[in-house]
Amino acid sequence: MSTSRIRREVDEALLAFVDRQRPALLRISGDLAPLMSALDALLGGGKRLRPAFCYWGWRAAGGADGPDIVTAAASLELLQASALIHDDVMDSSDTRRGQPSVHRRFEALHRAQSWPGDGEAFGGGAAILLGDLCLAWSGEMFETCGLADAVRGRGRAVYDLMRTEVMCGQYLDMLEGTRGEASVSTALRVVEYKSAKYTIERPLHLGAALAGARPDVISALASYGLPLGIAFQLRDDVLGVFGDPAETGKPAGDDLREGKRTVLIALTLERASAPQAAALRRRLGDPDLDRPGVDELRAIIQETGGLTACEAMIERYLGEAEKALEAAPITTEAHEALSALAVAATTRVT
Repeated sequence: MSTSRIRREVDEALLAFVDRQRPALLRISGDLAPLMSALDALLGGGKRLRPAFCYWGWRAAGGADGPDIVTAAASLELLQASALIHDDVMDSSDTRRGQPSVHRRFEALHRAQSWPGDGEAFGGGAAILLGDLCLAWSGEMFETCGLADAVRGRGRAVYDLMRTEVMCGQYLDMLEGTRGEASVSTALRVVEYKSAKYTIERPLHLGAALAGARPDVISALASYGLPLGIAFQLRDDVLGVFGDPAETGKPAGDDLREGKRTVLIALTLERASAPQAAALRRRLGDPDLDRPGVDELRAIIQETGGLTACEAMIERYLGEAEKALEAAPITTEAHEALSALAVAATTRVT
């Protein structure tokens, strides 16, 4: 199955599931319609990487093509929606996928209706609840995907572990930002649990487990998935500073305004002179950072060699993933698909 076909079928499965849920919510109250509109808008974007890796983990382990595995894989998009909504609240992000983040959307609703009270608190509360709903629905979509109970049972432990790991990674990310410093090693720990395992390794593991994969297949996919997941997030860190807003869906330099203590920032601080480090620490996390301020911090990241070092790490981890994939005991079709996904995950436009 081609990547474009997987994406189309995942989109169709998501739309069908949400449409089945919609009447029940609207029977409770028409006031819940804005929640559904916000979810529709959020689910309309995204690259569908997690479902794609889940699907190809299934196929790599000998699973047959079919709508049930696509629906099971598509449930990961609801888990991702939950994580994104909550992440944007914690980071006070204004945008997501080129449109207002969910909490900003509900702040705007509060303002438009001239309701009394704190609009920001209302927006944050509404977003948290919608994120919780997406988390609950991800499990429901998985359990009603059509795969036999015995098949789903093989994947439940992986699904549970993935949800636990991403929540732990989110906390560690928040903790690093609160402490105000992050070494390369602690930043990589956040990358591993907030993104790398959750985005690639566990979706692959889930698909393979559902298909009843042999231990050597699980091990090979992990050896491919974890380094690729790290390379994916390091690329995302670079895009968060240097990316084109038309590609990222977020304002230029938004990670700098949010003060994210990424591997890119840690590598820069390791190499910075005292004046460069002081300037970076002073401006990082300033929500009012303007374009000249962004350009100043970008220059420091480039001049110190932080960007070059991060690009080298991306290439190293990508090389590890490619080497593991070459040796993986999987079908030629799965090998070719996973090779293409590795390129898509790590060579996005800056």
